[in-house]
Amino acid sequence: MNIISLGAGVQSTTMLLMAAHGEIGPKPDYAIFADTGWEPKVVYQHFEWLKTEVEQYSIPVLTTSAGCIKTDIERASISQTRTANMPYYVKNDDGTVGIIPRGCTQEYKIDPLNKKVRELMGYKPKQRMPPGSVTKWMGISTDEIERAKISKNKWEILRYPLIEKGMNRLDCLNWMARKGYPEPPKSSCVGCPFHNRDMWLDIKQNDPDAWNEAIEFEKTLHEHGLRGLKGKLFLHRSCVPLEQVDFQENQMTFNDFINECEGMCGV
Repeated sequence: MNIISLGAGVQSTTMLLMAAHGEIGPKPDYAIFADTGWEPKVVYQHFEWLKTEVEQYSIPVLTTSAGCIKTDIERASISQTRTANMPYYVKNDDGTVGIIPRGCTQEYKIDPLNKKVRELMGYKPKQRMPPGSVTKWMGISTDEIERAKISKNKWEILRYPLIEKGMNRLDCLNWMARKGYPEPPKSSCVGCPFHNRDMWLDIKQNDPDAWNEAIEFEKTLHEHGLRGLKGKLFLHRSCVPLEQVDFQENQMTFNDFINECEGMCGV
């Protein structure tokens, strides 16, 4: 079985559409979007468009989810129960600053996707799958080749079609433009601490609901913390509350999408 890991950002969107046009083969059996429940509105809008577009080429697009990461973390913060951590920035009492290892990728992207694959293959949880029975296509381009890994699971082979074709992110955008397709939005959770300045600024200026959600989410972390984590947690690398960060709105900006979440969040 050939599966596309669909993050619905630039690279995975291009890869899926290239497969639909027969430029990458064989035709995938499914494309699967692991929904964290906290993507920007424009990502969900783009995903619905993409789903409709490729289904006319007989490629089913499925959604899987482990729940809403925002809701789950807020609940765990208040109740002081276990949760998967985002890569928060932490400021300790002595003034030192660090970053928390993330567990969100595994629990909200990789695990739900693998669970759905097992279901499609007809295997029960923990039932052994034959080696190499699934080829999973990853939307990673040549300018982020360091993200290309070999799977630790014997049952799957990770494939990188864009790298095979020597395509970088700009090549993907150019391919989309030549085909008359809209430019995909950046795919990542609204409150992801990996956002660069431009992404935060875009949310602040263009999606006030999401901006306020991120602020309230961070306030919950400040008030209650998270079980097992010391120090104060922040979403911005400056370790300043999000609503107080100076994003220099009046300065010229250049887009940087190195942390785009294409289904596996850099894994």
